[in-house]
Amino acid sequence: MPPKILIIDDNPDNILVLTETLEPHGYEIFLASKSDQGIKLAGTIQPDVILLDIVMPGKDGFAVCEILKSHDRTRDIPIVFLSSRQEMQSIVRGFEIGAVDYITKPFRMPEVLARLKTHSDNSRMSRELKERNQQLEAEIHRRQIAESDKQAAEQRLSTLSSRESRRWDVQRLIGQSPEARQIRSEIERLQSFPSVSALVTGESGTGKELVARAIHYGSARRAGPFHAVNCAAIPAELTESVFFGHVKGAFTGATSDRKGSFELADGGTLFLDEIGDMDLLLQTKLLRVLEDGEFTPVGGTQPRKVDVRVVAATNADLSAKIAAGKFRQDLYFRLARYIIRTVPLRKRPSDIPLMTQHFLVSLASEMGLAPRKISEEAQALLQSYTFPGNVRELRNIIERALIESAGKNIGPEHLYLMPEGEPLPVPEEPGPGSPSSPLPLNVKAAEDELIRRALKETDGNVSEAAKRLGMHRSRLYRRLRS
Repeated sequence: MPPKILIIDDNPDNILVLTETLEPHGYEIFLASKSDQGIKLAGTIQPDVILLDIVMPGKDGFAVCEILKSHDRTRDIPIVFLSSRQEMQSIVRGFEIGAVDYITKPFRMPEVLARLKTHSDNSRMSRELKERNQQLEAEIHRRQIAESDKQAAEQRLSTLSSRESRRWDVQRLIGQSPEARQIRSEIERLQSFPSVSALVTGESGTGKELVARAIHYGSARRAGPFHAVNCAAIPAELTESVFFGHVKGAFTGATSDRKGSFELADGGTLFLDEIGDMDLLLQTKLLRVLEDGEFTPVGGTQPRKVDVRVVAATNADLSAKIAAGKFRQDLYFRLARYIIRTVPLRKRPSDIPLMTQHFLVSLASEMGLAPRKISEEAQALLQSYTFPGNVRELRNIIERALIESAGKNIGPEHLYLMPEGEPLPVPEEPGPGSPSSPLPLNVKAAEDELIRRALKETDGNVSEAAKRLGMHRSRLYRRLRS
């Protein structure tokens, strides 16, 4: 862009000679014949140099200069006075109020051009330096904010990690039976080796994910993410994308890049639940990631490196699956570098009273209820029960008992246990209160009916029923108590 020169002068002859001299040398000229017009124009165009006549009607050049130097937008613009006055007093005053030069008339144009070039170049360099300083200050400020945000995030992560570590501490695995103590010992041993993969086996409901979380939050990886994936719940066509992510355009519907489970778990632990249901092709790719820590997103060309500890879990007999050709033996040995076997609740009945008391306290707190006691008869009934659903079933039984007891201590009549030896209930034909029957037209009655259906479908599991109903668990508790 050419340098911009603003001439503030009421003499047409001066304007003409200056314009005809400066324009051929590449200057862009702006003109103002009145003081106020020149002041306004200076703030609008912000010229590189202002040539300002001293003797003008209204405000003289000295007054105009003082006004320009008092405003932020024009304070730094170099002002060169033009005057026929050659007395020293006038020249000194011009410099005192902020001018950078004083050119006397009649003009000697080579001198005007030389001085104007110096002031124009200095003005541009000063403006560029100011802009760069502002950019630098803005960048420093941005980095300070980013560093502050980073420190705050690290503090939150540290607090969260500490809180989660306490929440999933191995000592919170309830039980004093030899089996429970053995599991805690194995977890503590594995916590000291944060790079070793592990396999947790056992029946459904025995706390395999709880074991995996205790391993993670008690190890050096506790500050990293714990990412859980249910291998049995992923559609076959999406499994590779779920685990390894994809790049934009990799397939129809891939409108943006997406991180997979391995990348989401980088620096932490990836928990693969129901590993026995994983597709054979994906098992091959999983083995490769476990061996070299690298994977390539779907549609990508560049491999990505991750640092992830894999803890897998299954309730299936992997040996039988290997024999049937449904599970890779080499993947089994890669995962099973350390095996922890959870024990069914029926095989450690001495832990049932402790776990019952734990759930009575924790669930009552979650539900906003006063602490409850359980009668000896009810406790004896639990002791004699085989718990096909293991710890998860005990939790659900206590949760429902707290609701059913309506503020009283829990007795046998509040315990809903599955009849021994009976198969799981078969869905009944549609009838009153069944999902296919019409809902009542009354809003509250309709909500009550939906709640009854959800509780029936989830076998009394309030948390799962709340999810299905799309409401917060605490709200469902309040509705059940009302």
